[in-house]
Amino acid sequence: MLRIHVIVGNETLSATVDDTRAGRDFARLLPLELTLSDYNGIEKVADLPRGIDSGGAPASYTPKPGDITYYAPWGNLAIFHKPFRTSRGLVRLGAFDGPIDALLKDGVIPIRIEAADAPLRPE
Repeated sequence: MLRIHVIVGNETLSATVDDTRAGRDFARLLPLELTLSDYNGIEKVADLPRGIDSGGAPASYTPKPGDITYYAPWGNLAIFHKPFRTSRGLVRLGAFDGPIDALLKDGVIPIRIEAADAPLRPE
């Protein structure tokens, strides 16, 4: 497992990336600067610079609030803030360690994702 920080404005959220093939490949993309947008009032999504190796992952996943996932058919990152049905092609990458209120704003949200041992941005 890899600890990461998701930086939203002046707030830093902690999360853990799963020790899976997909999780390790996602971690190789870090640090990432992404722009999240709302999708159906259930999740925040962002395009990734490349696809994630999701070989060996289950064919579907049932996301829970706070899950960090990869939607293989579209090649995007999806952070769920509400429960959702089992979805084919959805791969869990990890989850937030606490509340994700900083991500629940309207409109687009710029974020930075980095390994937790990386130096934090100065305030």
